[in-house]
Amino acid sequence: MSPTDVSVSHILADGAGQAGSMDTQAMEAPDWLRDHAGTLIGIPLRIALIIVGAMIVRALAKKGITRVVQRILQPAGEEGEPRRTNRGPAVLQRDRRRAHERREQRARTIGSVLSSIVTVVVGVMAVGMLLDQIGIALGPLLASAGVVGLAIGFGAQSLVADYLSGMLIMLEDQYGVGDSVDLGEAVGEVEHVGLRLTQVRDLNGGLWHIRNGEIMRVRNDSQEWARAVLDVSVAYESNLDTVYAVLEDTGHALRQDPRFGPAMLEDPAVWGVQSLDADGVVVRVAVKTVPLQQWSVTRELRRRTKEALDAAGIEIPFQQRTVWIRRDDDDTPAPDEVLHRQPS
Repeated sequence: MSPTDVSVSHILADGAGQAGSMDTQAMEAPDWLRDHAGTLIGIPLRIALIIVGAMIVRALAKKGITRVVQRILQPAGEEGEPRRTNRGPAVLQRDRRRAHERREQRARTIGSVLSSIVTVVVGVMAVGMLLDQIGIALGPLLASAGVVGLAIGFGAQSLVADYLSGMLIMLEDQYGVGDSVDLGEAVGEVEHVGLRLTQVRDLNGGLWHIRNGEIMRVRNDSQEWARAVLDVSVAYESNLDTVYAVLEDTGHALRQDPRFGPAMLEDPAVWGVQSLDADGVVVRVAVKTVPLQQWSVTRELRRRTKEALDAAGIEIPFQQRTVWIRRDDDDTPAPDEVLHRQPS
């Protein structure tokens, strides 16, 4: 046999071996696919289902949040009808622009916060489930995240307190834009309520920026109803029955005034003697008013009370004092040197 024939024989043998190897691999491929079908198809399918499920949950949550926001924006009563509760005859008597601005800001902030919370919660849960499908251990990641969260919590605890307090203020509707509030040192009208800060404009025009986490107590003069309280001091010689009658007539006349009557929820009531001061007897008059109108009603009631007491001849006392002038050589004051009672 020639060398050429030998080479051809080797080539044919090698080709037959490679063909057999390929046939063997072709026969083993279905077995491998069959053994790893769960990995090749199940994992991507579960990943897709997790992503789709997270998107569906987020969409449903956002739809629910939108309904909540729309309910907040929608007034509870009919147009022109005051909102009623079991705590008083009138609630949040504000003009329509202020009321709409208050509801809009509250709804917008609450909707934004709830949407962010839903997005973060759903996203974290989806990422954790995806990592579990890929085969990444979640234990070390959760431990690391816990340490980082703990460090951030200690470093920004005041900031977290501000945001939580702001959220509770809005959810509980403690106060809103246009309310007259007392927050301690800051007393005035609320101009903005945020998650971290509350802005209050005081009587002198100063704008206060108060962190929500530092607000320990709130007095809101704009909710439910208000009360106008007037203390009237009369001389001890005055007849209290006459004083009561004059004050009641003055209050009833004020209730009939078309300018002040709508601001009064009931007839003024004379509560009686409030105190016995050194200069006179103090009688208290009180009347319920709509919110933010108690000061104007009190001023007008004070003016009319002064005129009515003057017309009835009832003396309104004022603070007095007696000054004694003594000589250096005698402790007894001279009668002609005593200054009689003068108003202080």
